[in-house]
Amino acid sequence: MDNYIVPATTRVGHIHLKVSDLERALTFYRDLLGFTETMRYGTQAVFLSAGGYHHHIGLNTWYSKNMGPAPQRAAGLYHTAFLFEKREELAAIYKRLNDFNYPLTGASDHGVSEALYLDDPDGNGVELYWDRPKDEWPKDGQGNLAMFTRPLDLNDLLAAAPVRA
Repeated sequence: MDNYIVPATTRVGHIHLKVSDLERALTFYRDLLGFTETMRYGTQAVFLSAGGYHHHIGLNTWYSKNMGPAPQRAAGLYHTAFLFEKREELAAIYKRLNDFNYPLTGASDHGVSEALYLDDPDGNGVELYWDRPKDEWPKDGQGNLAMFTRPLDLNDLLAAAPVRA
């Protein structure tokens, strides 16, 4: 096999999740996280977006209507990650989750990023994070990236949330 390398400009275009209850999933992704509904296919599928793109998230019940969550200890999706441009944006969504008493499953400082972890109503893992500027990423003695996982200071993050009038 040759040494093909995917172009550096390649991005993840969208995710498509099987959900058991479309309206319940919409309450999470649209009403809580704030994605905008862009298109609907009857009662079986909905597409959601950030910033006017055709869709970043597809939700469907084609094979999963009224089913239980996928087994946690099996092959499949670990989590979907949503990257925020600024720390203040991550702080704002954390404040929203906190205001609605939505439970986190984790919160970590990885040196290169700060991340919040939670599950959607179907048990799909969700990561909300922002990347620190690249020149602030931790390095070892040889200049190699030295990521780590430490508890995230949630009070400090909350203090960075924009104040709304």
